[in-house]
Amino acid sequence: MSLSIGIVGLPNVGKSTLFKTLTKKEVDIANYPFCTIDPNVGVVLVPDERVDKLAELTKSAKKIYTTIEFVDIAGLVKGANKGEGLGNKFLAHIRETDAIIYILRAFSNPDIINTQNTINPLQEKAILDVELILKDLETVSKRIESLEGDIRAGKKEAIKESEVLKKTKDYLSQEKILTEQNFTDEEARMLRGYQLLTLKPRLYLLNGRDEEVDKNILEILNKNKWSYLIIDLAAEFEAAGFSKEERVSLGFPPESELDILIKKSYELLDLITFLTTGPDETRAWTIKKGTLAPQAGGVIHSDFEKNFVKAEVINFNNLIKADGYAKAREEGLIKTEGKEYVVQDGDVIEIKHG
Repeated sequence: MSLSIGIVGLPNVGKSTLFKTLTKKEVDIANYPFCTIDPNVGVVLVPDERVDKLAELTKSAKKIYTTIEFVDIAGLVKGANKGEGLGNKFLAHIRETDAIIYILRAFSNPDIINTQNTINPLQEKAILDVELILKDLETVSKRIESLEGDIRAGKKEAIKESEVLKKTKDYLSQEKILTEQNFTDEEARMLRGYQLLTLKPRLYLLNGRDEEVDKNILEILNKNKWSYLIIDLAAEFEAAGFSKEERVSLGFPPESELDILIKKSYELLDLITFLTTGPDETRAWTIKKGTLAPQAGGVIHSDFEKNFVKAEVINFNNLIKADGYAKAREEGLIKTEGKEYVVQDGDVIEIKHG
């Protein structure tokens, strides 16, 4: 499954710096609002040492990592949903993304123009929330209107859908984020088709150094259980491409904080990785947590799910410790699993099919 994440933020908060650092793709990061005129889309490999180690173990000719697509749009401003600035035009570009990252300014560099009076990440969050809420309100209101004919005709499904949409509209009218509201599984399924912006999981990235973030802001983030990271994007941009050793020697943390961001994005969406390996290739595959073996096989090839017989499964660490399949079989580390097996993160799997 492909994974796509939208990047939103006010102008000059570091969105394009993040995008450029992540994708190593040249984009305009000039110091003025609305420098990103067209949506930038970049595909990023998800770092995974397991792929490297398995490829070495089984002498694979090829290594294939999972990927995330990042979509960077023009900076939003208050009134973007009505066409202020350039934001409204681009909100549609993040409709199809699986999650949204809010880039919020925490850095105090006076040389970078600040479109707000103060440096306040929560204030920026509130502006972004309202713009996305108003865009959703527009979508929901239009759909309610379009159902009126079917409702007059007494169509039960239209009546049911309209009730769910009116409940949704009520939340949005109160400026509430939909991910934080209560919907039944059936209601959530119904709403999924509308790709509502405030129904997407979100991660708040505070752009700055740890010491630049007010403790009161952290308290509010923690109290609300909002997923967030503090990353100095300018520093990460400088360190892009450095090895762990080079990072440490230059005073950076050994692991890139953007690698942590990518992993956090997986957690946010409840995704895990399983692996396949052999002489031809070692490959990482993305699935939802809780996926059963046949459906995991279907990610590789539809025939694997349709004609699933069994799965031979071993945990990555056990395979590495055994130094290969031969010894792992001797030690009974490879398990034969059936259709009810729930795939775990780090499983190395071989699907047997009819």
